[in-house]
Amino acid sequence: MKSITKIFVLASVSLSVASCEKFLDAQPINEISSEAFFVREADFVMYSNGLLDLYCPSASTVGAGDNYTDLTASKSSTDFYKPGAQWDATKQGGWGVSDWRNIRRANIMLRDMVRAQGNVSEDIYNHYAGVARFWRAYFYFAKVKNFSNVPWIDHPLDVEDAILYAPRDDREFVMSKVLEDLNYACTYCLGQENYRNVINRMVALAFKSRVCLYEGTFRKYHSVNPATNQPWNNQYGTAEDFLQEAVNAAQEIMKSGIQLHGDYHSLFVSTNLENIDEAIWYREYLTSESLNVWHDLTLQYNTSTASQKVSPTKPLMNMYLKADGTPIETGEVSLNDEFKDRDPRLAATVQCPGHTWTMGGVTSPKPLRFSWTVTGYMFTKWNQELEENYINGRNDNWIPIIRYAEVLLNYAEAKAELNNGRLDEEDWNKTVGALRQRAGVTNIYPEGGSYKEDTWLKDYYARAEGAAVTNLSNTILEIRRERVTELFLEGRRVDDLYRWHCANLIADRADKNDTGWRGLYLTAEDVKNGFDFNGEHFTFTSSGTNDNNYMIGTNTSDNNWTLSDGDHGYLIYHQNMIWDEKRYVRPIPTSAITLNPNLGQNYGW
Repeated sequence: MKSITKIFVLASVSLSVASCEKFLDAQPINEISSEAFFVREADFVMYSNGLLDLYCPSASTVGAGDNYTDLTASKSSTDFYKPGAQWDATKQGGWGVSDWRNIRRANIMLRDMVRAQGNVSEDIYNHYAGVARFWRAYFYFAKVKNFSNVPWIDHPLDVEDAILYAPRDDREFVMSKVLEDLNYACTYCLGQENYRNVINRMVALAFKSRVCLYEGTFRKYHSVNPATNQPWNNQYGTAEDFLQEAVNAAQEIMKSGIQLHGDYHSLFVSTNLENIDEAIWYREYLTSESLNVWHDLTLQYNTSTASQKVSPTKPLMNMYLKADGTPIETGEVSLNDEFKDRDPRLAATVQCPGHTWTMGGVTSPKPLRFSWTVTGYMFTKWNQELEENYINGRNDNWIPIIRYAEVLLNYAEAKAELNNGRLDEEDWNKTVGALRQRAGVTNIYPEGGSYKEDTWLKDYYARAEGAAVTNLSNTILEIRRERVTELFLEGRRVDDLYRWHCANLIADRADKNDTGWRGLYLTAEDVKNGFDFNGEHFTFTSSGTNDNNYMIGTNTSDNNWTLSDGDHGYLIYHQNMIWDEKRYVRPIPTSAITLNPNLGQNYGW
């Protein structure tokens, strides 16, 4: 069997991808269907690599995917959650020609690859049909998350096709077709042995576990289809059916022999994930002279001008257990004490005392910059702490897109949701327990006698407005905690909040009376005399406009901080946010409805 060379490393493959893009972008589109193409395996390789090059998630998609959640603060948030922005169908995108072109490209491959029958083996043919169907499912899943009901298109359209003027298909039908595509890919795509880091069976199974967990829990915690406000009809499968499919997909990977990597932090700063099994699908980066492919995640989290100053919040800090496996007693601790005897993943995610960087060839404690943060906490998970990453904004650490750790959590959650919130100890130990042991946290089974209930965590999710969220089991709560402490800043949190019917937490944050994000805790002594961190001293002074409105150090860019208890307490950065039920789906853009009134509008918009 032919081995596929990965497209992000070798310049020779980059040339073939460039050629493939000519096929993908050819005008008129019918030129793609030349009788000379899709007749041999090399054509499949070229076209599939072109799809991968165009649509493989970027570093920003993954590493900055949690920028606007309940657990991150930012300078001004995003318009979708801003009360003054008045988001509506005229501002919504996602329905133009370019937004559907990706699905068309997958359908073209499926239509035209029949020419190769007899020229390639059945295994090769079915593998590439699985690749095409994976991408179609991948694109449709994103559209369903945004709009719920969408038209299902399984062939390239021409200008006379009736689908162009048809109503949207019901979400349940569309997701049944997505599941069909993923099941095909999981059955027929070949393994990683010769298809490492392209679409293969392990990638398809891992993605299927993500998709099915999402849809199963979405239907469980939402009593209606948000596009119509009508109850689920269950004609094409139930929430339980999708949860079982998530279990099945994850279990296949768990049986494959894939192992967790020993060092959690190295997964996010490594310049080579090729031999790390846990990284099931990853994006490669190189900053060499011959192939200059880079990202700027370090700069995104360490700048005052080129980003939204995305910052950790106190609720994020509270999510992390102590190293002995028990929850913290209070969040009212100083920044210098907050990391003591805690889950080591906290220090691998948020800047801790003693964290260093290398500037001018000298390694020293990295300072805290209030011009880079709005909460007093700073992210470090993706950082390459070298001077060139700050000056040039060029990182070459590879980005894991789907990790085995997520598969384990998908399995644990789906299994628990199918079993009234319970997970037997054996399943716990090989999923959440294994992740905690890898991290260096004592593994305590949440249904056992030594478990200590976390009232803060229970109260946190009790503030959600979704159905059946006030009586969550300890097991479900701990799985949700683990999805934060293991996966945060990997782009999964927004999906989690939406599927759990908890997205109001994005706007409510600390409590419903707050208009801002909670940051570090300061005593009255800290406010009066300042505090020290990593060798620097920070002072607090009134901004002059309000006795309770503070300026920190010499930073005058944001005089927007207050303290929760007047002269002490949690540092609060103020930003009004809104949420309402209709926002679980986006509006259908006005431009699309103008062209096809039969699309209709989503409920509430």
